[in-house]
Amino acid sequence: MMPLLNDQPVNPFVMFSIVDQNQHFVVINKHHGVSVQKEADEAALLPAVAAYIGVEKVYLVHRLDKMTSGLLLLATSSHAASVLSGLFASREIEKFYLALSAKKPRKKQGLIVGDMGKGRRGSWKLLASKDNPARTRFISIAGGEGRRFFLCRPYTGKTHQIRVAMKSIGSPLIGELSGQALLESYRRVIGTGTFDYF
Repeated sequence: MMPLLNDQPVNPFVMFSIVDQNQHFVVINKHHGVSVQKEADEAALLPAVAAYIGVEKVYLVHRLDKMTSGLLLLATSSHAASVLSGLFASREIEKFYLALSAKKPRKKQGLIVGDMGKGRRGSWKLLASKDNPARTRFISIAGGEGRRFFLCRPYTGKTHQIRVAMKSIGSPLIGELSGQALLESYRRVIGTGTFDYF
């Protein structure tokens, strides 16, 4: 029987799947297209996770953009949230992103640094200024069929930071990987030893 939220059954397969869980936190795989913060006509992710795992509330420790799938760490108490947030702040917990582009970058690896600003049509772009810059380290490898895989490590937490960084080096992202495609891409990148770069 599925748990209920507001007298409605919670179907996690639409929004997330559980990856790991203990008394202090739960790690979910947030699906592509799911907002971390509730939007007007969408089910709320955090209450759905809490209902599914049978706790009163889960606490957000970090965020993922709506269009980004991936692991999301949620605390099960305010104390755990404070401890985990501190580990992110001190960089004892690090975040990495796997991205895909159809365009070869101007350079295969490096550090992208710059302020982010709104463009003419409302999209974000990287600026030459560095007053409050986004900082993203990346490395890329050939992905076959004209594609490039990027392993990205953001040192800051700006909205859309990875997308803006990749676009700034001539490699706009082409979408999200999920399921088996994500797993195979991850294995391929890990097999190259690219984590040694970071």
